Amino acid sequence: MDAIKQQNGFSLLEVLVSVLVLAIGLLGIAALQLNMIRHNHSAQLRAVAVAQAGNMLDRMRANYKGVQAGFYNNISGIPNAPNCTSCTNSQIAARDANEWNHANAVLLPSGQGSVASHGNRFLITVRWDNNRTGVTGTNCSGDPEVDLTCLTMEVQL
Repeated sequence: MDAIKQQNGFSLLEVLVSVLVLAIGLLGIAALQLNMIRHNHSAQLRAVAVAQAGNMLDRMRANYKGVQAGFYNNISGIPNAPNCTSCTNSQIAARDANEWNHANAVLLPSGQGSVASHGNRFLITVRWDNNRTGVTGTNCSGDPEVDLTCLTMEVQL
């Protein structure tokens, strides 16, 4: 009878297979980590957009006479800020629009905001480039490859 040889240790092939399995597992963990970071950043930008929409709403509530006079009816872009110490309601609205849209541009990538009115209902919209791809579309279509990400708040004053 032939004696069965005992094998000591691992063969090179077994070691290579185990290293390959370990490498694939580590790549999977790294991909999950990157995905988590991206979604966390997206949530952070959305929280800033919600705060900015609330900021404009607070500004409108503070200058209610300006709202009633229609000075907040169509805000878009960054208008020139008036230079005044005792401002009129119109000047306060212009300063609010300037400061708000300037803050949108600073706090959000490609950040911008607009306010549109429909009677006593107002649509406050904050837009930003969530994927940081340089898109500039403002249609709020939900396609991040073409349009900016939008957050819209509808309020009645």
